[in-house]
Amino acid sequence: MARHIPFLLLLTTFGACAQTPDKTMKSENPLICDIETGTCDVAGAATQEAVNEAPVQPTAGSTVTIQYFTDPICSSCWGIEPQLRRLAVEYGAAVDMQYHMGGLLPGWDGFNGGGISKPGDVATHWDEMSQHYKMPIIGDVWLEDPLSSSYPPSIAFKAAELQDKDLAHAFMRRMREMVFMEKRNIARQDVINEAAAQVGLDPVRLESDMKGAGDALFKADLALARASGVRGFPTMLFSNAEGQRQVVYGARSYEQMEQALKQLAPGVQAAALPTTVDALFALHPSWCAQEAALMLATTPEAVTAQLNGQVKEGKLERLDTRNGSIWRKARA
Repeated sequence: MARHIPFLLLLTTFGACAQTPDKTMKSENPLICDIETGTCDVAGAATQEAVNEAPVQPTAGSTVTIQYFTDPICSSCWGIEPQLRRLAVEYGAAVDMQYHMGGLLPGWDGFNGGGISKPGDVATHWDEMSQHYKMPIIGDVWLEDPLSSSYPPSIAFKAAELQDKDLAHAFMRRMREMVFMEKRNIARQDVINEAAAQVGLDPVRLESDMKGAGDALFKADLALARASGVRGFPTMLFSNAEGQRQVVYGARSYEQMEQALKQLAPGVQAAALPTTVDALFALHPSWCAQEAALMLATTPEAVTAQLNGQVKEGKLERLDTRNGSIWRKARA
């Protein structure tokens, strides 16, 4: 019988965006996050105390599988982008990261909890979350072109995986940049198609797959989240080949994620981290200061100076918001 390592960090949840409640809780709102307590549980829902899904066997060549339950508009999930990027660099060879969509916002009908009952109520909250996570987020999309649901971008991500999983991850990143920083409504098909084309996906095929296999895969993700007892986002279920598990619930530090991994793979070796800004942009085309600082083991202030130096040299472009900036490779 497989030995189960005790669950990690379940009772002291931190910074998780709450999952869509079931039909008996339609009056509760899934978008409110409490910065003071660090929790984003569904109001009135039970605290996530157990995860029911059986451990998943890692795919060939990997040591640990991570089932990552998320949503394109989950602000806490955007908040852990620095940790996820570093985890992929240091331990990507040993980890099979599987993204599962949670369906955070099916629609606005019936939501009236936590002080948020309409899209405009989310705007100020997102600005507060930006200050908490030190990641640039502005809530203006909820005032100017609010999303009716997070289902379309979620389905689009599952459809993108049918084309290429690496490009699907780049697609998710691009959609999050659009909604969190550029005030773009990523529930609109034209915006989804634009993001897909920008990362190298076929938007025509994507739109077709969203109506078929992508939609079916999204529904399977929703069923998996329910069966697993997942009550909020981000939730990360770590499993190894021996059937051992660790669960990281909420926006946790990099050290805590690394600890969960090493509990399941004690002999795992970390790969070397990049040491220069140029090396960062060889990995990804865009970086926020908090992400670059964690990867280069420096401060956001120090790395901002380096990034701005490359803007002056014409190597990078910077998009500024009132809550922070993002740097991208300069267009030729």
